Amino acid sequence: MDVFGDLLMGLSIAITPINMLYLLIGAIVGMVVGVIPGFGPSAGLAILLPVTFGMDPTGAIMMLAAIYYGAMYGGTITSILLNTPGESATVASTFDGYPLAKKGRAGPALVMQAVASFVGGTVGVILITILAPMFSQVSRSFGP
Repeated sequence: MDVFGDLLMGLSIAITPINMLYLLIGAIVGMVVGVIPGFGPSAGLAILLPVTFGMDPTGAIMMLAAIYYGAMYGGTITSILLNTPGESATVASTFDGYPLAKKGRAGPALVMQAVASFVGGTVGVILITILAPMFSQVSRSFGP
């Protein structure tokens, strides 16, 4: 399929050293943003958008995506360790993560959350990539 060829081409662009550096910086900055209660991914992207103005467009988009995903994960750190969700998306992490942290298993709870976030994000990106052409055909069929 052409979709998988496009995904492989995108992956080959993403694994260049400079883009990997942008991803690493974005994920670290995003986690710092996500740990701040009430300061979620949207606010982090709005404030950090000017950082990307002088960058290559591909690297800038990758860095912004890494900031977003890092901030989404960073919110779960406070949810699991302190039972204080930073935004509404991390409330569910308090139900299982905080009791595990009270039992001394905060590390495994954070790892489980990271793995679940990675798998969910990866599956979501693949599904959007596969289903986007069909959704665009449906949206083009709408009339006035």
